[in-house]
This record gives sequence, C-alpha cells and structure tokens, in this order.
Amino acid sequence: MIDTEKTLRIALQKKGRLLDDSMSLMKDSGIKFNIGTGRLVAQSTGFPVEALFLRDDDIPQTVFDGVADVGIVGENEYAEKGYKLDVVKRLGFSRCRLSLAIPKGEHYSGVGWFNGKKVATSYPKILKKFFDEKKIQAVIHEIAGSVEIAPGIGLADAIFDIVSSGSTLVANNLKEVAVVMYSEAVLVANKDLDEEKRAILDQMMFRFDAVQASASNKYVLLNAPNDRVKDIANILPGMKSPTVLPLAEEGWSSVHSVIQEEKFWEVIDQLKSCGAQGILIIPIEKMIL
Repeated sequence: MIDTEKTLRIALQKKGRLLDDSMSLMKDSGIKFNIGTGRLVAQSTGFPVEALFLRDDDIPQTVFDGVADVGIVGENEYAEKGYKLDVVKRLGFSRCRLSLAIPKGEHYSGVGWFNGKKVATSYPKILKKFFDEKKIQAVIHEIAGSVEIAPGIGLADAIFDIVSSGSTLVANNLKEVAVVMYSEAVLVANKDLDEEKRAILDQMMFRFDAVQASASNKYVLLNAPNDRVKDIANILPGMKSPTVLPLAEEGWSSVHSVIQEEKFWEVIDQLKSCGAQGILIIPIEKMIL
C-alpha cells in the first residue's frame, strides 16, 4: 500500500519537447498536474507526486542532492553531468543523437580529421571521453548555446551537438560526420529513496509500463477455419495464448490475440496465408502484463 502522507517529488524539464512527452505519459498514466503560467511546483491530483519544473541541465544535480526524488531527463544531460543516480527506466521518447559535424566543403576522412582542430560544444565531458577513447588530440571549446554557428563565425572548426532532424545543420552549412551517442528520455532516481517513496515510484512504474506496453501492441480479431486455428495460434501466441471462440457458421472460429506493432505487417501476411478472414486491428488503451 502507498503511504498517502508521503509524496514523491519528480523533477521535469520546464518547457520543450521533453516536457510535452513527459506530461503526455503521466496524463495517460492517470497522473495529472494543475499547472499555471510560470508555476515551478505543482501537485498531482489523485496520486502522491509533486512536480518541480527546472532547466534540463539542473535535473541530475537536483535529484542527486535529494531536492527531488526522481527526474525525467535526456540521457545526454545525465551522461554529461555524471552524477551517480539509478536509471530506473528508459522511456523511449524524446530521442536524438549527439554528433560531430563539420563544414560541408570539408573532406572528411575519419575521426583523425579532428586532430588539432577546435570543436565547439555544450557537452565537453562526453566529447572528451570520446576523443580520449579514439586518441584524438583536439581543443574542446565549451559554449552554452547556438553551437551550430561556431564554424561560420570562426570560433571553431567543427561542432559537437544534439541532432534530431538535421535541419539546423543544413541551415548552417554543416554536415554530420560521426554519431557519438544516441539519447532518449530516462527516469533517474536518488539512490537513497526510503521505502515509502520507493513504493510510490514502483506504483508509478507499473502505470508507465501499462501505458507503454499498450502503445507498442495491437489487439487483433479474426475469423479462421477450424482446421487452421492451430497454425494461426502459433503465429499469434498473445500474452499467454490466443482466445478462440466458435462462430455461428459451422467450421469457423473467432481468434483474439495481441501482436507487437513492429511485427504488424509481417504477422498480417502470415495470417492471410493461413486462411484468416475479417481481420480487425484495434488500439489498446492500457495493457497490464
């Protein structure tokens, strides 16, 4: 049971795509906040969680210091800050990559190109580790923002920065030449949570898992000739095994199961080849494993 007198404090990015994705997950999990304009603290309704809205690069330290118990932060920021926290869950959204980019007109022959070059970045620790592993001697120039303009104004020879679509690089006449790290949102926690707060976190993870499992799976209903039900069941194992119900038409059954989104078209083709008809695919709102 959750101790309702206890509250789990979660640090969230105060604006941007990561906040939008985090709030969407929490809303789908039945955790809603009353957020007014400019508010930095908000209490959840119906669940013992309080949110702090911070700059993304402040979240790892805030959780490490115990000001917040947990936080949702980009893996890139977590890696850059280097605080020792528990990574509770990789959340699968707000994906991006940290890449090296150089002017389009430059000929790139490999990471050795960066020897002796000046590279501008907001992520000096991640970049230094990468260069050390590759035995590259380069000058790392740390700047807080607008990294992409550095080569154009003569501040650096190249940049190391977040890339999503790549449009910002194109706009600044740069080309991506090496991916150093792939990043996504992660839920991190202070290593010294007490039992009551750990119980609230476990309950929140249960809800997150149900929401995310439903997003990656579909419910399938189909009609099948009885002599092919066993073959179809082997294609559709479901959570345990498919549900098979007799139809009014003799010799036919209705088969119900769950399929993974990533295998959707492959499975559908196999079902059709086994004689399945009237295939219906239905989204799943929540999925309790």
